[in-house]
Amino acid sequence: MQFPVTRLRRLRRNAVIRDMVRETFLTRHDLIMPLFVCPGTKVDNPISSMPGNSQLSVDLLVEKGKELFDKGVQSILLFGIPETKDETGDVACQHNGIVQQAARALKKAVPELYLIADVCNCEYTTHGHCGTIVDGDVDNDLTLHTLAHQSVSLVESGIDMIAPSDMMDGRVGAIRTALDKNGYHNTPIMAYSAKYASAFYGPFREAAESAPQFGDRKTYQMDPANGDEALREVALDIQEGADIVMVKPALNYMDIIHRVKTEFNMPVACYNVSGEFAMVKAAAAKGWIDEKRIVHELLTGLKRAGSDLIISYHTQDIIEDLK
Repeated sequence: MQFPVTRLRRLRRNAVIRDMVRETFLTRHDLIMPLFVCPGTKVDNPISSMPGNSQLSVDLLVEKGKELFDKGVQSILLFGIPETKDETGDVACQHNGIVQQAARALKKAVPELYLIADVCNCEYTTHGHCGTIVDGDVDNDLTLHTLAHQSVSLVESGIDMIAPSDMMDGRVGAIRTALDKNGYHNTPIMAYSAKYASAFYGPFREAAESAPQFGDRKTYQMDPANGDEALREVALDIQEGADIVMVKPALNYMDIIHRVKTEFNMPVACYNVSGEFAMVKAAAAKGWIDEKRIVHELLTGLKRAGSDLIISYHTQDIIEDLK
């Protein structure tokens, strides 16, 4: 049928009918809040490029975890800023590493809060790259040993899920093997499967103190121009044992999110990254946009594209709306 018999505006007449025919629903269960933990006590270092976010010492991180859980946040993603760094990132593997300390404290204070740990080396190496440097570049296979060791240490401390973000070939398999060997068969892996060498990570590098000291990460993170390659990366991670696959960043890669979901029909996460967050906050501070409406629209779009889970710094701002 065509106009005037078919009038699609009939289903938009009021809020009730619009809710009845809505196709995509954003809920609090979809969202994961990233947090940054640092050494010391009573430390709250605001991140200038990410308003409302801070580097927090373990004691204040626990308070933040309680606050978020009480508001309805079910899961957080932890990043660590260590007291010292080394050439290989071995400091991230230690029993008393900064994320390990945070995990034990959070599990004691808020046992129902689901803890995900980012597994990478960039915050922990003196050179700021995601692995061990050999001849001026990250050595893939040497780095796998550190990632596997780090993952086991984190799970021993109470982490519920491992999220490797380094983009080394074979790292999901190496981590899965190490976890299983140590009896952690039930610990899931959420792989940063299609992580692009993006300009949208700038504010995060301030937050995590992880900017590379030379060169860039284009030899291991993906070319933003490539889509088919993303599907190959995802397929490999699934074969190696990934339980959830991720696309990062989110907004410029909604086509990739949709292709991954359609192709593999398994849980897909996306990371609404720091640069995307900072742009919204900057425009809102200027009074140019309605921040709350923009954020709901943005995150709903990511859900509609195929994301089952959305990692977003906006989580703390909108979570109570979703309860």
